[in-house]
Amino acid sequence: MSRFASQRGQAPVEFVGTLPLVLLAGLLAWQLVLVGHVAWDAAGAARSGARAALVGRDAGAAARAALPPPLRSGTRVVALAGGGVRVSVPVPLVVYRWRLPVRLSSAASLR
Repeated sequence: MSRFASQRGQAPVEFVGTLPLVLLAGLLAWQLVLVGHVAWDAAGAARSGARAALVGRDAGAAARAALPPPLRSGTRVVALAGGGVRVSVPVPLVVYRWRLPVRLSSAASLR
């Protein structure tokens, strides 16, 4: 019997070979979920800021308060003409404490 004819031990080698690709695909999927979550939070913060501006309160403070604490640092809030608010939130990476050079923005106006 040839030493190449045996298939013994092939499954663990294939598993070890494909494991990094599976982990990378999982991290990429989780990053896309995180981007969607940040977009949703930015839209909610913009609406909160617009509501606060409508009643004469600080739109920036209201918008930041509507965001989860990890997203508050680096967030930019700009008052627009007509009482609108634009919120720009940096997108964090799945890896803890890193940030992508990408920002998601959302604007809202209630007038």
